[in-house]
Formats: sequence, C-alpha cells, structure tokens
Amino acid sequence: MTKTVERPAPAVRARPAQAPPPTAGRGRRRLADQGRAYGFLLGGVLCFALFSWYPAIRAVVIAFQKYTPGSDPEWVGTANFTRVLQDPEFAAAWRNTLTFTALALLIGFAIPFVLALVLNELRHARAFFRVVVYLPVMIPPVVSALLWKWFYDPGAGLANEALRLLHLPTSNWSNGADTALVSLVLVATWANMGGTVLVYLAALQSIPGELYEAAELDGANLPQRVRHVTIPQTRFVILMLMLLQIIATMQVFTEPFVITGGGPENATVTVLYLIYKYAFLYNDFGGACALSVMLLALLGLFSAGYLRFTRSDGEGA
Repeated sequence: MTKTVERPAPAVRARPAQAPPPTAGRGRRRLADQGRAYGFLLGGVLCFALFSWYPAIRAVVIAFQKYTPGSDPEWVGTANFTRVLQDPEFAAAWRNTLTFTALALLIGFAIPFVLALVLNELRHARAFFRVVVYLPVMIPPVVSALLWKWFYDPGAGLANEALRLLHLPTSNWSNGADTALVSLVLVATWANMGGTVLVYLAALQSIPGELYEAAELDGANLPQRVRHVTIPQTRFVILMLMLLQIIATMQVFTEPFVITGGGPENATVTVLYLIYKYAFLYNDFGGACALSVMLLALLGLFSAGYLRFTRSDGEGA
C-alpha cells in the first residue's frame, strides 16, 4: 500500500503595498495651490468691495435721501436731483469739465505718444530720460499743484519772469478767467504723462523690427512709418489709454481745488469740485451723492458705448 505524503502548502507571500500613483500627489499640490490663490483673491475682493463697491452703493442710496451727519436719513425721492439741476453752478461745472476733457485730449494725449516715440529712438541715456519723464508722477499731486501755483503767480512767478526776460507780454495764467482752465490742463498733463509715456514705450518696443525694415525698404520715411506701422500696431493701447484719460479728466479735482479754488468767476469749477462743495461746504450729502450718481451714470454709459464701438470697429477691420 502506497503511503501518501502530504506536502505543506506553500506560504503565501504578502504583496507589498502599492505606492499611490504620482498623479494623486500632483492633484493634492494643485488643490493646495489653488486654495492659496483663491485665498489671496478673496482678500483682494473683500478689500475692493469694502472700499469701492460699498461706498458706491451707499452713495446711490443717499442720493435719494435727506442725509445730515448725526441725524436719521429721510427718504426724499428725486428731490436732491431736482435741487442740483436747478443750481446755477451745475451748468458751469459740467461745461468746465467737458472743456477740460476736450483740451486734455488735444494737448495731453498727443504729447505722451510723441515723447514715447522720441525715447524709443534714443540710443544713449535712455534710462535717464525715462526717469526724468516719470519723475512728475512720483511727486504727490498736492505738492505738484502747489509748485505750479507758485509758477503761475502773476507777480513773482517763474512763468512771467521768463516772459519778462524774453521781453514778451506777461499773462494772468491761473488768475485769468480766459486762461485759467488751459493753465490747469497744462498742470494735469505734466503731472500725469509719465505713466502714459512708459505704457506707450512698452507697446512700441513690442512691435517687430521686421515691419520697420520692410517699410524702409519700400522707401517709407519716418512719418509714413509712424502712420502705417506704429499707430496700427499700437491701436489697442491707444484706444484704451484714451478711454482711461477721458474718465480721469472728467474727475479732475486736485488742480482746481489747490491752484484756483474754482475761480476766477467759476471758470474752473468742475463736477468733482462741486461735489466737494455740496458735501463739505454746504453739508448737503444728498446733493453731493446725487451729483456723484449723475457722473457715475454718464461715465458708465460712455465707457460701455466706447468699448462697444471700438470692439465692433476692430472686428470689422
């Protein structure tokens, strides 16, 4: 009889634990990075909402109220708008603001572009001249306005002293009803053109050099190269800076407040300066907010129309 020998069952070896796929670690890191990014974004949104959106919404509400600090607000409907529209300074403020904006476009829009073209063509001391052009932006606006107020002084001001040395007739500058607004436009142009010049300069340096070489081979001179190469290549930047300049000049305040005080004869009273007078001189916050809502609505409608026109024009091109 054959004896059967039982063999022990082979030991089952435990399989080593499999490491998680590398994509899982990358996924967790990606989620962590996104969480930190949204955290920083949330902080920015909260600050923007607190200091920009809430004041704007609050101003719209106060525009329909009789609001005086220390007393309960009273709902008055459109009475604030009616009173503001009947103010004799209302028409003068809007006329001065629109005139200031038009003059700023004529004087202050072309000068930064020309300066950027000149700086772009420089081969030596380019960094030095960039600092010189940008220097007015680094000066506080109130300090800049005070310097120009002394410069425009009809007695011992530097402007009239220079005219006397050249045996030319002097001017009242900011003290004359006919010259005050133009004088303020020159101040605003000098104080704000540095940033615009640098933006234009960055746009000019992004234009491929092959386009200029091809234009030169075709016999194009400098004005023709600017017209057919530079302006088309920087068209988007020009349109956006024009929109931003219009919005900024419609809100001019520092120059008339510091240099002229709205005078002479209300020749430099702007909409924002009139808002200041309603709020802090007349203690009429409802009227000030009503004016602010009017300005906000006008700039909003203009910006929407401008962007729609430029977008449709670009698509058609």
